[in-house]
Amino acid sequence: MNLEYQRRRQAVLAAIGQGTAIFGSAPTAVMHNDVEYPFRQNSDFFYLTGFNEPDAIAILAPHHEEHQFVLFVRPKDKEKETWSGYRAGVEVAKETYGAHAAYPIAELAEKLPQYVENADRLYCHLGDDLRLDQHILALWRRLLTKYPKRGRGPVAIEDSRLLMQQFRRLKSASELEHMRRAVAISAKAHAHAMDIAKPGRYEYEIQAEMEHIFRLEGALGPAYPSIVASGVNACILHYIENDCQMQRDELLLIDAGCAYGYYNADITRTFPVGERFTPEQRTLYELVLEAQLKAIEAVQPGRPFNEFHDAATRTITEGLVALGLLQGNVDTLIEEKKHKAFFMHGTGHFLGLDVHDTGTLRNPDKTWQPFAPGNVVTVEPGIYIAPNYEPAEGQPDVDARWRGIGIRIEDDVLVTETGHEILTAAVPKSIVAMEERGVTLGTS
Repeated sequence: MNLEYQRRRQAVLAAIGQGTAIFGSAPTAVMHNDVEYPFRQNSDFFYLTGFNEPDAIAILAPHHEEHQFVLFVRPKDKEKETWSGYRAGVEVAKETYGAHAAYPIAELAEKLPQYVENADRLYCHLGDDLRLDQHILALWRRLLTKYPKRGRGPVAIEDSRLLMQQFRRLKSASELEHMRRAVAISAKAHAHAMDIAKPGRYEYEIQAEMEHIFRLEGALGPAYPSIVASGVNACILHYIENDCQMQRDELLLIDAGCAYGYYNADITRTFPVGERFTPEQRTLYELVLEAQLKAIEAVQPGRPFNEFHDAATRTITEGLVALGLLQGNVDTLIEEKKHKAFFMHGTGHFLGLDVHDTGTLRNPDKTWQPFAPGNVVTVEPGIYIAPNYEPAEGQPDVDARWRGIGIRIEDDVLVTETGHEILTAAVPKSIVAMEERGVTLGTS
């Protein structure tokens, strides 16, 4: 991977020209009192360095005569390493991570000016680390006051996250290798969940079994808090309590995926706790699946990003009108966003180092950017009819037989040169597959 990180840095160095880019590591975060959350590196920082420690700064300075890539890191400290784990230290930062120069983090104030003073602009993200922000802004202001005499120096600050979007939204072969492994592990966990879910078991049991597989197979753990939502809980989009007992004739919605090498999978399946869908569940499930398949078909190179959401929205709206759950002209309903009473979220998002991965969706003229080979996107339409649903003015009431049904189906899709590849195709989603599972397990 060292060559991969080097290639990424070279691309960014070329893009920033005479600028200097400053990237801070993620901070440590306190769970309670003096107990910390497990450390998770900042995604941009990791993408460029592979360095997985807090209290670090990476500098990219293409105009510097000797040091285009610089790391500031925690020094070796035997006592602190005894408590909190080994540190790479300054020498390893150079030898292993390829830095042209490396310094103890305490020397940032002293060493940073030489990498900034001849830049024409700075690239950094303000807001994550107040101390780093204050340091950068103070240095920038000092250099601005000297600009009239020196005739050079940074005259602007640009957000480094916007800079990084153009690189991270297209996945390399090595990135896709990690994502395929995350998907394979997650698919195994979903298949196991389908095998063990039955009336009387608790949502947290399913969660525990899935996350056991994540770790057993070498993943870092869940990519995000696992959603295991039975019955009416599925109408809560980010339900994570996972503490209810599953009942016959309910659906179970599972939205869960693992992180492997920091790259994420994101999969949702909805299936009966018992053997069969009820008639209402079947009808809505077929509608969501139809919407998802049409949305996936719109994920093609060159097609605008909005088209897959538009395809899902139209299919769902037409279906809800046909069922009498919405009434009115389909185009008008979509324009007035009436469908959002039942389908209130977007159809998908980019996926990669972040679950909701970076990537600009619109151009300055408000047109949508097209999909490109190397994009990975989730496709996840849904229908949710809350038990306490209240119709908007002019819309029909909903009969009790529809209430409390929540359905989402989500796949991870890679845009290829000629079309797309469904990375999560191994996870069953047809009604036949779902009901065959129930009959085989004898859950009645």
